[in-house]
Amino acid sequence: MQRCLRIMVPEEGSSGCPVPRLSWMSVLRSAAILSLTGIMAYCFLRVQQGQLEPPKRDMAELQLNHTGQRLDHRLRWQGSPALGRSFVDGLELDDGGQLRVRRGGVYRLHIQVTLANCSSSTRAARPPRATLTVGICSPAAHSISLLRLSFHGGCVAASQRLTPLARGDTLCTNLTLPLLPSANADETFFGVQLVHPDCCAPWPRFVGESVFSLSFFFSCLL
Repeated sequence: MQRCLRIMVPEEGSSGCPVPRLSWMSVLRSAAILSLTGIMAYCFLRVQQGQLEPPKRDMAELQLNHTGQRLDHRLRWQGSPALGRSFVDGLELDDGGQLRVRRGGVYRLHIQVTLANCSSSTRAARPPRATLTVGICSPAAHSISLLRLSFHGGCVAASQRLTPLARGDTLCTNLTLPLLPSANADETFFGVQLVHPDCCAPWPRFVGESVFSLSFFFSCLL
């Protein structure tokens, strides 16, 4: 108590008003409160901004990238406004013509493949189990078949479905050899559209770490 009085009461002969001394603990506590308040305000503004902005819809409409004779089962795709009605928005085509997902969520897939030079005379030479498949081929941990279609003796296989996809999933389409797909964009196409993005997207990493660190530091000061 005597020490506090010496701090607050000026000595005899001194002039001016007494100035209370602030301990370093008080300064650090105030800085922590201000920093935590600033980060919380930033997070609140990010939430409000996300509610005002229209949700992005990743989508792609692809046409066959026909390169002549097929050497493997995999079909290769291309997408660009310069090609006509095809495009890629928010997703990615790798060097092998396969579609890669950049954002996780529920996607709608649709595909149609028409066989080239298909007629009643060529059906007899067709492999008995000719199939068209769409699946996740990469990463290996997510590898799974999503669509498996049969031509049923006809010239066209087509279907669609909803399926959850994760960030980094690569979609591959396979057609039984030696069948040749038609390169006509009206007859052979492949499309993907995000219909429901993953909710509760994580905050930026530095925000979460900063909030945790400051909260722990603030609790130690109390």
